[in-house]
Order: sequence, then C-alpha cells, then structure tokens
Amino acid sequence: MKGDLLLIIDMQKVYAKGGEWECMDTENAAQNILRVVQSDAADSAIITKFIADKKARGVWKNYNEQYKKINEDKNANELLPQIAALTDRFKVYEKSKYSSLSIPQVRKACLKAKRVVVSGVVNDCCVLATVFELIDAGVYTVYLTDATSGLDKEKAAATELTLSGLSPLHVKLMTSQEYIEEK
Repeated sequence: MKGDLLLIIDMQKVYAKGGEWECMDTENAAQNILRVVQSDAADSAIITKFIADKKARGVWKNYNEQYKKINEDKNANELLPQIAALTDRFKVYEKSKYSSLSIPQVRKACLKAKRVVVSGVVNDCCVLATVFELIDAGVYTVYLTDATSGLDKEKAAATELTLSGLSPLHVKLMTSQEYIEEK
C-alpha cells in the first residue's frame, strides 16, 4: 500500500532449519516475505540483523556470555540467502536489542511511514518487541502472520492472540496474500 514500509526482522541462518535457534517455519516466512517484496505492495523495506553488543551491560551482558558461541558464529549470523539477495535493494541495519526501533535510522523511517508491515523472526521476541514499540510510537502496524516465525506453534499463537487484542485500532493481522491483495 502507498506509504507502507516493510520491516524484515532478523532473518538470519541461526533461526533456519538446523540452526541453533531454529524457529518452526523460517523458510516459509522467508518465501512469504519475498512474495510481498516481489509484489511491490510496500513502497520500501528495511532489513535488520541481531548482532550481540560486545560492550553490553546487565542482562544483555549475561545473555551474550551465555550465547557467546552462537553470537560469534559468523555463518549463523548471516542473513538467509534469499533475504541477503535483497540487500542490493534495501538497507540492512544491525541491532543488539530486541526491538528494531532501537536503531535510530529504522525508528526515523518507521515514523515517516503510513504503516509498518512487520515480518521476520522471532515472532514471540524481537518481532513482538518491535510491534509494541511501533504502537507506542503511534505507528499503525500490519503483522504478517505467515511471514513471521517463532520457536513453536503455541508461542506463535500466543503472540497472535496478544496482538489480536490490539486490533484493529493499533495493529492489523493479515497473511501475506491478504496484504498483497489489499493494494
């Protein structure tokens, strides 16, 4: 839709099938993200990657120490190949917190958008944190149910249930096909 920004959150190899933090349907989410990109339904897109902050404090320092092996695995932290192929078209920003809005450039772009269309992983963590921060910033959000992936079906359902309580005033839950057809 005119004025929409597609936010592609943390589609990294670590979340793919066989990855240390494998999510239930990352590859299908990636295919649905590509369908949205190829449809030109959104006017623009931004890609984020989670990269551990080497100077983290408090609980983030503890988190990074616990997952040091994964955080230092360059291959695991690379974008999925199909998402990496989009980096010639869209900017990629690294973050070290859950919400993508912790990146000033991403926040600025989101605040300018008519709506932010959210996709990526992990839907019950980084994606959910981003949606809540978008809502708090006053940005109407579209949550693509089949272009997000989580640790398991139960957590994904809980995320969707939580967000449905904020619908339609703050957020709209849609499949990628419904979003594409909406334009």
